[in-house]
Amino acid sequence: MGTVSTILIACLPSAVTAFCFWLIEQRIAKHDKKRDADEQNRIAEAERREKIREKEQTLLVRSVSAAIVLGTATAKAVERIPDTHCNGDMHAALEYADKVKREQDDFLTQQGIENIYEEG
Repeated sequence: MGTVSTILIACLPSAVTAFCFWLIEQRIAKHDKKRDADEQNRIAEAERREKIREKEQTLLVRSVSAAIVLGTATAKAVERIPDTHCNGDMHAALEYADKVKREQDDFLTQQGIENIYEEG
C-alpha cells in the first residue's frame, strides 16, 4: 500500500464520524425548526382564544347593561299605569338596578384608566 492509501484509510473513520455528526446536526436543526413553528402556532392560538374571551366579556357586559336598562324601563312603565299599585319591591329593585349599574360603570372606568397607565 502506498502512502496515499494509508492516509485515506486513516482519515476514513474521521470522515464517517464527521458525516454522522453532520446528519445529527441536520436532524436537530429540523427538529428545532418544527418545535419553533409549533410554538408559534400555540402562541397564535392562545392569542386568538384571548381575543374571543375579550369579545365574550364585552358582549356579556353589554347584555347585563341591556338587561338592567330593559328592567328599569319596564318598571318605570309599570309605575305609570294608573290601576297598578306597585309595592316596595318595585322601588327597591329599581334602586338596586341603579346601584349595580353605577358599580359596573365605576369598575369599567377604573379598569380602563388602569389599562391606559399600564400600557402607556
